[in-house]
Amino acid sequence: MYKLLFFWIGFGSILHAQSISDELVEFEMLKNPKQPTEVSNRFYKVLVNSPYNVTAEDVINKAKKDHQTALAQYDGVVQKSEAEFQKKLKEHDAEVAKAKERFELESAEFKKLTMLERMAMTDQGKSPKLVVPATPMYYKPAPPVYQEPNLNNHVIVDNQVLASQILIDGFSKEGMYLDVQLTISAVQFQDNAGQSFVNQPTTLIVKVNGQEKINQKFFTEYKFLSSVPTNNINKSLEEKNHLKKVMTFVNQYLNDEFGYQAVKRTVKLEKVKNKGDYDDLEKAHIYVTTNLKKIQPADPVRTEAAFSGMQKGIDIWLSTLQKVEFKKDSKSAFNAKIGEYIYFNLIRLNLALGKKEIAEKYLNELQENLISIKLSYDEEQELKALENEIYKK
Repeated sequence: MYKLLFFWIGFGSILHAQSISDELVEFEMLKNPKQPTEVSNRFYKVLVNSPYNVTAEDVINKAKKDHQTALAQYDGVVQKSEAEFQKKLKEHDAEVAKAKERFELESAEFKKLTMLERMAMTDQGKSPKLVVPATPMYYKPAPPVYQEPNLNNHVIVDNQVLASQILIDGFSKEGMYLDVQLTISAVQFQDNAGQSFVNQPTTLIVKVNGQEKINQKFFTEYKFLSSVPTNNINKSLEEKNHLKKVMTFVNQYLNDEFGYQAVKRTVKLEKVKNKGDYDDLEKAHIYVTTNLKKIQPADPVRTEAAFSGMQKGIDIWLSTLQKVEFKKDSKSAFNAKIGEYIYFNLIRLNLALGKKEIAEKYLNELQENLISIKLSYDEEQELKALENEIYKK
């Protein structure tokens, strides 16, 4: 369904008796796919093969099981911590004995020095001092406490859920003219130079009316994920995010190939305000802008009517161009400035509608008359941008 936002950015420039102003029109256009499909055949089915088959209940049950395991192991954890503490106490006693021995040796050497030498060392804080290491403290491990798992950090999907996430615009899941088969491997993490990398080999096969048209592999290469090693990342969350990235990519790929997507476009259109000589041009502006609003890709009849109404305005622009005196008096009602704004409108509009060949036709006509038109710096820059848009592949 086409939607249109119509708003004024208004600025005007007085050109003799002409007041020309700008408007921006934002609307939605139907983007045709690389591989068109007849309306009667726009049906598809999706089959996904993946290692994912986890429910929220599975995650919760695992968390409870892990908690019970931790409770069963708690006494052993306490015993191990006590044994480690006793070991640290023995090591501490040995360290204290070494510190005392070292102090006695340093004191004996210190006494051999002259009084002046001892005073100098004392002033410098270098006289012998007994430094005894702190006595270790025992901290009993806290008993395990159950916490509900954060389901947002887990990949809770299965193949049916993943299949339901494949949506091809303009198609219905009521048939299998397009047969989509998606195979997704589990995420694989890799460490390299203290950084984390990830891949997730994915194979997409699409058959059109029984004939294989696409057989592509994606995400096979390891890509940078994080500047920390894999043991410092939340792997469950990262796998969830990467799977989402894969599904987003596959959706866009399929829609670029087959889908009929509504895309937003914006076109700048100029109009001349003055009454009298320019009443028809004002009428042309109304025809074009109001019918842009009426375009509805989902309704071919209304869309055809909208283009027909828009053509009335275009015809007025074209008939006015026949009156323009490019090489005569600039004070004429239909001077080069009027011709310029009409040509710019024709080029902009046809580009916005995806009609590059027609836009190029009017660009060529404008270029033939440029010798009689004085473009401002901004107009020159816009003309270059329009040329680039027309000629780029």
